[in-house]
Amino acid sequence: MNRDLTDYRKSYNKKALLESEISKSPFQLFSDWFKEVEKAGGVEEANAMTITTSGLDGFPKSRIVLLKQFDDNGFVFYTNYESEKGKAISNDNKICISFFWPNLERQVIIKGIVNKISEEKSTEYFQSRPRGSQLGAWASNQSSIVDSREVLENNLTLLEKKYKDKTIPKPDFWGGYCIQPVEFEFWQGRPNRLHDRIRYTLHKENQWKTDRLSP
Repeated sequence: MNRDLTDYRKSYNKKALLESEISKSPFQLFSDWFKEVEKAGGVEEANAMTITTSGLDGFPKSRIVLLKQFDDNGFVFYTNYESEKGKAISNDNKICISFFWPNLERQVIIKGIVNKISEEKSTEYFQSRPRGSQLGAWASNQSSIVDSREVLENNLTLLEKKYKDKTIPKPDFWGGYCIQPVEFEFWQGRPNRLHDRIRYTLHKENQWKTDRLSP
């Protein structure tokens, strides 16, 4: 198979990212961009982010997860702690996340340190999920080999019967992580591939240094 993709071309003309217009806080700029992406429409899940970990096999691995909360303390997502992702984080809690928003020709790359959030917060969020999602967390031993789709469906059926008319407890192996950023990079597509790239680097607590990077 041979696919020639050299004719895939796009000119980026929608926005600019100038030092005179940015916030001193990368969290504020991220919040502003997120609101603009939502308002512009055309992105079904603006909170979808790529998370990259260092795998136990020595290879980096990326996958999409959903951001569920962000503020000046960091970025929160939820997963199975015993999954491949969870085991990788336990081994090395330096990770990278990125967002790509093609509707405004933007991406954000964030490096940070990730740690588990409290059991109380994880339980609160778990109980807010639809029952199907709650049962799914129990039904799947995430990242493990499974013989067939039928195994998962049967697990779900058994759990539906077990917890019929009952509160579904949060599994001990499931919960949230919070990523505390040490670096942000904001990328804005520009004409002629002269894209805007602004990097924020944490030097001291709540003190961020900004640099413009060559595209």
